[in-house]
Amino acid sequence: MGRTYIVEETVGQYLSNINLQGKAFVSGLLIGQCSSQKDYVILATRTPPKEEQSENLKHPKAKLDNLDEEWATEHACQVSRMLPGGLLVLGVFIITTLELANDFQNALRRLMFAVEKSINRKRLWNFTEEEVSERVTLHICASTKKIFCRTYDIHDPKSSARPADWKYQSGLSSSWLSLECTVHINIHIPLSATSVSYTLEKNTKNGLTRWAKEIENGVYLINGQVKDEDCDLLEGQKKSSRGNTQAASHSFDVRVLTQLLLNSDHRSTATVQICSGSVNLKGAVKCRAYIHSSKPKVKDAVQAVKRDILNTVADRCEILFEDLLLNEIPEKKDSEKEFHVLPYRVFVPLPGSTVMLCDYKFDDESAEEIRDHFMEMLDHTIQIEDLEIAEETNTACMSSSMNSQASLDNTDDEQPKPPIKTTMLLKIQQNIESLEVKCLCQFEFFHLNKKRLSRESQSISQCLGHGNKIKKGVFLETFQSKQ
Repeated sequence: MGRTYIVEETVGQYLSNINLQGKAFVSGLLIGQCSSQKDYVILATRTPPKEEQSENLKHPKAKLDNLDEEWATEHACQVSRMLPGGLLVLGVFIITTLELANDFQNALRRLMFAVEKSINRKRLWNFTEEEVSERVTLHICASTKKIFCRTYDIHDPKSSARPADWKYQSGLSSSWLSLECTVHINIHIPLSATSVSYTLEKNTKNGLTRWAKEIENGVYLINGQVKDEDCDLLEGQKKSSRGNTQAASHSFDVRVLTQLLLNSDHRSTATVQICSGSVNLKGAVKCRAYIHSSKPKVKDAVQAVKRDILNTVADRCEILFEDLLLNEIPEKKDSEKEFHVLPYRVFVPLPGSTVMLCDYKFDDESAEEIRDHFMEMLDHTIQIEDLEIAEETNTACMSSSMNSQASLDNTDDEQPKPPIKTTMLLKIQQNIESLEVKCLCQFEFFHLNKKRLSRESQSISQCLGHGNKIKKGVFLETFQSKQ
């Protein structure tokens, strides 16, 4: 027997309301949560079309050969950034004007594996052996409204399709549980001078991978208690008169304890490394995760929190590098500094659900731009007044190791006030030639060789496509390719 997918009724309404407008097909993503017994789909979003594709897809003889996997996978990576802990891209859907044929199923299969591979490449964590490895493909015939739901094992590229049940349910995520925590980080990442072929992005990810092990091995307190990972998360909670646990609007406070000292019997070896610079991440990040309320396990809740911590830190670093490449900045003298704003986390509620989605906002971006980005990526309208800024924007305390002597010589009585809340700080120091970057999340960035930015801008704009439909999604393979 195949997997069962419990689907929010609004997802079914969304899919039925998609108008092909003369196109041969429309594809998109299915978003939700896996569990051992069944999977939950709480959101669907179509992939925004490229402008140059609009005319080609209107021809009735258009085939799925026109399905742009690269564009679809980039959209999936963008959407993945907007998901809090516990939510995943569970699969893909396609709505067509033709009856189901092998070509359609094969195209869906290729797209599903491409999406999973692209998203997984950016993660700092791996799926466990116990987790569900099946992902779903959904084909809907626009004329007959017939649904074909099948799954594939993502661990086996040669796996065959298995039939799956697709069942709708109202208010599916209206009582899901939320877990919130603030994690203080202090990460030092050396940039090796001998690994000149490594990009800054790759160096940083290698350093974050080492830090990720600390997060994975940490101790997690839920409402101040250490709970057995196999016990029910709602154990000990009050029950209603009907015998159901009162989980509606229930939020858990999570605290993370990481190991400070090695055990006395654990041997450690010091490594001396020649470095061209370093990356330092300091501060605090706001994390949120959500889990279904149907007998959730503690281990599943902790796992969702861990992955949100890792995702949000990695995403911010990646967005920083992308923004530097996208914006051509005049080169400054070595003694000069320039401040730049990095994104901080913004949450927005999902209508009819306790779940909140997120995005990353730069200081020079307006609330209207964030609203438009949600519309482009998720094809859902949000209200500006519903935007919730997770981190303080008042982080005016700015300092730099480059001007420490000046700070010592300053005799002014007036001192800068510390920020109300400490948020995330990123400082990258690259030998002598440097650029200081500061953001609302309190990032400082010292960047190497700004002359390459203008050279990269043309290829980046080609990656983004026309109309800037997908932003902040550029790969950085050539960021440090040459000195």
